[in-house]
Amino acid sequence: MEHIGNDSTGRYAQNPTFLGIPYQSAPRGRDVVVIGAPYDAGTTHRPGTQLGPRAIRQGSDLLLSTGFGRGAIASDFLDCADAGDIDLAAGGAHIVMEVAQRSLQALLEHNDAFLMLGGDHALTLAALRAVARKHGRIAAVHLDAHCDTQPALYGNAYHHGTAFRLAVEERLIDPRRLVQIGVRGHRVEPGPQDEARSHGTRVISAAEVSAAGPSATARVIRDIVGDVPVYVSVGMDVVDPRFAPGTGTPAPDGPSSLDVLEVLRCVGDLEPVGLDVMGVCPPYDHGGITSLLATEVGAELLYQFARSRCG
Repeated sequence: MEHIGNDSTGRYAQNPTFLGIPYQSAPRGRDVVVIGAPYDAGTTHRPGTQLGPRAIRQGSDLLLSTGFGRGAIASDFLDCADAGDIDLAAGGAHIVMEVAQRSLQALLEHNDAFLMLGGDHALTLAALRAVARKHGRIAAVHLDAHCDTQPALYGNAYHHGTAFRLAVEERLIDPRRLVQIGVRGHRVEPGPQDEARSHGTRVISAAEVSAAGPSATARVIRDIVGDVPVYVSVGMDVVDPRFAPGTGTPAPDGPSSLDVLEVLRCVGDLEPVGLDVMGVCPPYDHGGITSLLATEVGAELLYQFARSRCG
């Protein structure tokens, strides 16, 4: 098994990959493949998330190991590769979605799972399509400031607020095993939340996370998801903007970075089959703090994936 990174030189002297994971353009037989999704045509507010995957990889230069308190690094248990980015050249949203889905399906034909770095959250739909093609209808854990259950906007059926609405409509995920965490915002009408709850989805607002605490939130996730294969999607706007200003749609009054990472520590008790970290918008990422936190979230997800496999 190849170890993450090269200890003989600094990370800054090497081609950037996520956490120094070895690059492989067409990986086979890997436990997890890291794949970038550079795209932002589905954003409705601040553009720039197409630069997210590169910024996350660069931010990972600062993470030299798995992190305090986690124990052994994930690469001691997982066989990983960084496959670079999906080629999402300029094109219509339908074409981009099809290209992304085909690329992710190809990865899953020869590898167990992927960690997608983004990028516009619209592409989570392509990921869910690919994962459901392999595993059937799945559960999902979605950390975000928004439910992403909006209808088409300005004629665009695939924007960053539609992924989970379409995933439910296409029966990719079981809405009764979908947990959405950190939801909040300025809109006074309850439409998106009501749309989610009408299907039996558990929506846990940011205020509820604050009142109950991350440990209690994690217990709710475990109870709802159970032992069903689960996709875990983290929109970086779930975190309060003081910890993650570099997102397309920042929303005040969110959970802290520590609370989000604590919630994610339940993923190792589940059966994750796909992972993503989405919505990093480097033009608004002051000092790279959002990219660095996204790297930490990705590292946590890899560690929890390893724990789910190895105990």
